[in-house]
Order: sequence, then C-alpha cells, then structure tokens
Amino acid sequence: MNVEPLLDALGLQEDAARTMADDLRTQIEELHGRLREAETHLEHLAITRKTVTALADRLPAVPPALPEHPDYPRILGVFNDATGPLRARDVCEALDHELLPKNIEGTRAKLKRLVKLGILTEIDTGSFARTQ
Repeated sequence: MNVEPLLDALGLQEDAARTMADDLRTQIEELHGRLREAETHLEHLAITRKTVTALADRLPAVPPALPEHPDYPRILGVFNDATGPLRARDVCEALDHELLPKNIEGTRAKLKRLVKLGILTEIDTGSFARTQ
C-alpha cells in the first residue's frame, strides 16, 4: 500500500489549517486592539460624565420664568418679606387689592401657578411659602 498520496493530502490540509489559524490570530489581534480602544473610550466617557455631573451640581439653579403679569413679581416680593406661610387673603392685603372673593380667588390661582412652577410650595391647603 502506498501511503504517499495520503500523506500529501494530510500535508495540504495541515497547510490550510495553519493558514486559517494564522488568519484567525491576526483577526484576534485586530479585535483586541479595537476592544482596547473601545474600553478606553468608555473610560473617558465615564470620566466626562462624572466631571460634568460634579460641575452641574455647582451651577446655580436657573429660576423658572415668571408668567407675564405685573402681580407675579409683586407676589414674590410679598413672600420675600414674609416670615412664614401666607394665605391668598394675606397676599391680597399686602398687594392692596380689595378683599373681594374674585380678587382672593384670582390671587389663589396665581399662587397655585407659582406652586406648579416650583417657586412656591403649598404647605397646607391654602397656605403658601417660598420654596427653599
């Protein structure tokens, strides 16, 4: 029996397998390099996020814009001078509005709007104070 053709065929298969293994090693090295780059980029992003978050905590909060009505700055002035919570009636008095139900209800509506904007808080029902 002549084993020479069999050994030649095995040699060809070994060469092909060796070439494939070399190609795969090259691809693995390239992928390792790309993986290192991606991991470095992720680290930089994490550092950037941490830095931005730390800086954002130091920035002063931007107050929300007041609605366009002359009473809103005056209402805030009343609360700046107040030592405790105020009711709509108290604010009406401070603004020199007549103590009519329509004026009190209008003022209460403005106070509720300031609560929605986060400028005031409603401590109890109908009792308002500046947000700390």
